[in-house]
Amino acid sequence: MPRAALVLATSVAVAIALTGCVPPTAQPAVPTVSPSGSATPSPTPTAVPELIPGGTAAQNLEYFKYIVRPLVHKNANVGGRTVIDALVKAGFAKADLEVTPDKTSVGLDADNTEFSVKLGATCIIGQAGNVGFHAFATTVLASGHCLAGKTRTINW
Repeated sequence: MPRAALVLATSVAVAIALTGCVPPTAQPAVPTVSPSGSATPSPTPTAVPELIPGGTAAQNLEYFKYIVRPLVHKNANVGGRTVIDALVKAGFAKADLEVTPDKTSVGLDADNTEFSVKLGATCIIGQAGNVGFHAFATTVLASGHCLAGKTRTINW
């Protein structure tokens, strides 16, 4: 019987020691009561992204998306000039921007337009068109550009 008591005492001691190791459960948002009496969760304010001058592509990616996403939402096939003009207005240097043609080699509307901004040794590359809108941060290509292939001269 003493052996059974020792096993039981050891098991209880281990259980008590491990009780502090269990992570706490997540607490739900504390609801607020509106004047009408219904409970609604408190909204979490979201910060508006800002341009970080001298920052990297990763640091400015959310700001880039913040500028371009509404344009694409209005028109999935937004033209490259519209995107470039919006990025310049938002503070990106025109000399650091690249954009692909809006037309194919046979004069048809391009299915997608790619555009980029070079930030030091990094780039933000965006694409809009029949694939929706996507953007990501990456490093500059060996050519010193962000986009591979044919791009338009931004001379407006």
